[in-house]
Amino acid sequence: MTPMNATAAGCLAAAAVVTAAAMALPARRRVLLWAACGLSAAAGCTLLMDVIGLLFGQGVDSLPAAVVHALGLAGAVALARAASRGRAAAQGPPGRWIAYVGVLSFLPYVAMKLNWALGGSFAGIDGTDVLEASERNGASRLWLTLERWGLDGTVLMALLGLLLLFCLIRPWGLRLPRWLPLTPALIGVGTLVPYGLLGLAYLVPAQLGALPVRQGDFHSAGDVLWVAWIGYAAFAGYGLALLAATRWYWHRTRAGRARGCLPDP
Repeated sequence: MTPMNATAAGCLAAAAVVTAAAMALPARRRVLLWAACGLSAAAGCTLLMDVIGLLFGQGVDSLPAAVVHALGLAGAVALARAASRGRAAAQGPPGRWIAYVGVLSFLPYVAMKLNWALGGSFAGIDGTDVLEASERNGASRLWLTLERWGLDGTVLMALLGLLLLFCLIRPWGLRLPRWLPLTPALIGVGTLVPYGLLGLAYLVPAQLGALPVRQGDFHSAGDVLWVAWIGYAAFAGYGLALLAATRWYWHRTRAGRARGCLPDP
């Protein structure tokens, strides 16, 4: 078991312990449930990578680890629902800033990836280097074909993510079956928010030289940091915007379904 997978399993086990404590301590129940939710989300924060791997025919690195990630995300959703039970639902529609935050967060990331896919150079490497690295790392035939055509799989996923964000906050999204946007939204929130925020938290001391930086396929630690700041800022910014949109959509569609105004999932 890799250190990352061991950490995910440890977080999931800790979430179970904290949940049990919440059941035994009613006075601290809500606080402990939110703490367990955070631990469970940390265990599932790389589930999106497993999903992307499956979508592009690459499979998952480890089936047991993927199961831990899925359990972590499912637990985070259930614990968040339990912790927020009894709270008044937000009544007003979300502001347009939610969509703007999501789009602006992803713009630098999309530009960087498209630049590489089209053969450009950034952070000391060009499109050929990126393609060779993908081949060395065992990318699927579909992924490599897209890159050779000047497309990047993560850019396609980012564009779908932005479409999902608008779906959650625009009236036409309310006409869809509830599970259709909520399923990818919950996966996105449960993975991107902890992954992005934890990544940014690591980058601050790494930028100051207090923590090591793995160079990987890059030529210097400075190049790695450039790319990492762009990536983690995109994931965290979009993830938080998606969290706000998902929360509103969840309450809005639940209230509408109770009144018989929206289709059941």
